[in-house]
Amino acid sequence: MAGPINWLLQVVSVTKFGLLSIPQRRGSALASIIGIAGVVAVLVSVLSMATGFRKTMSGSIPPDAVIVLRSGATSEMVSGLTRSDTRLISEAPGLVHGSDGPLASAELFVIIDLPKRSTGTDVNVPMRGVEHAAFQVRDKLKIVEGRAFEWGKNEVIIGTAAVSQFAGMQVGGKIKVGREQWPIVGIFSANGAAAETEVWTDATMLQGAFNRGDSFQAVYGKLATPGAFSQFKDALTTNPQLDVKVERQAEFNDAQSAMMTTMINTLGVLVAGLMAVGAVFGALNTMYNAVSARTREIATLRALGFGRGSVVFSVMLESLALALIGGLLGAALAYLFFNGHRTSAMNFQSFSQVSFAFDVTPALLVKGIVWAAIIGLIGGIFPAVRAARLPIASALREL
Repeated sequence: MAGPINWLLQVVSVTKFGLLSIPQRRGSALASIIGIAGVVAVLVSVLSMATGFRKTMSGSIPPDAVIVLRSGATSEMVSGLTRSDTRLISEAPGLVHGSDGPLASAELFVIIDLPKRSTGTDVNVPMRGVEHAAFQVRDKLKIVEGRAFEWGKNEVIIGTAAVSQFAGMQVGGKIKVGREQWPIVGIFSANGAAAETEVWTDATMLQGAFNRGDSFQAVYGKLATPGAFSQFKDALTTNPQLDVKVERQAEFNDAQSAMMTTMINTLGVLVAGLMAVGAVFGALNTMYNAVSARTREIATLRALGFGRGSVVFSVMLESLALALIGGLLGAALAYLFFNGHRTSAMNFQSFSQVSFAFDVTPALLVKGIVWAAIIGLIGGIFPAVRAARLPIASALREL
């Protein structure tokens, strides 16, 4: 027992001396801390962008929400359904039935150009034509300003995210749809879902504006229970009159966000990885300076009986401590400046803008600090080995 306790006391003593000497070399220590903080801040902020995008696309969708598309379609943009198709879909067993019939909304999805608030340049914005049941299918949707559009009129309502991201989005304003200007009569929220980036109107009016006849692209429905999905899906996929695919809406939206989130995550790790290489060299420089400044001190301790292992471990602990300070600083900066920050980006599946908020989660903060710890440990290995191998006699002659 005495051996391990003695070794631990040696580690504590050497580490204490090292930490107390940091003010004497604060320049290199501060550079190392800032470098590691930069790595963590970039990593966490970029990954929080992907997390926020995924959360917006599928995180707020209930398990009883379903979507029906033409078989083989990878998005609403490339799907197509006839009025006969949508009628058969709404009559399938498994859907909730309200006072006006089954909760199924046949919908049309088109792209319109609107100026982005931050740049003034036109971007692709999704516009959705819906049927009466749409507001019951998406029961979290609420009008927060103005009123709902009237059926049979060229009126639109817009999501709260669209208001913040695109210019001219306010009740009383107008947007160009086809060749005409349609008035904005209301603003809605949708519990943070991607629908908050959309413009909504009567499906029949949108069909006329874009010469779509009586066609649709998807049917959104609400199941009686989440467990009714198989019954609903089997009834449609085995119907010889239909050629459709059925998915839970959360799974469909998750697949829609996969390309974007993969690209963001890859870019974030790549950029942070390149920065981490520089941070490692910064940590190496800091710890080599620390060992050089403490040559005589380390030699004296070794002469007094301190083992090489305690010296190595103490240098590693010092490097880890500096790295964790940088990691905590970087994590704090990412949280303060990016958590909840709203932006918009292109969803490459639908080629339209989706507005979302950066989501700096506890898991991302932990991941950033782990990266910092790894950088610190790598940066401390070689200086620690050098400190342990210092020749005692020659070092003492410097006294």
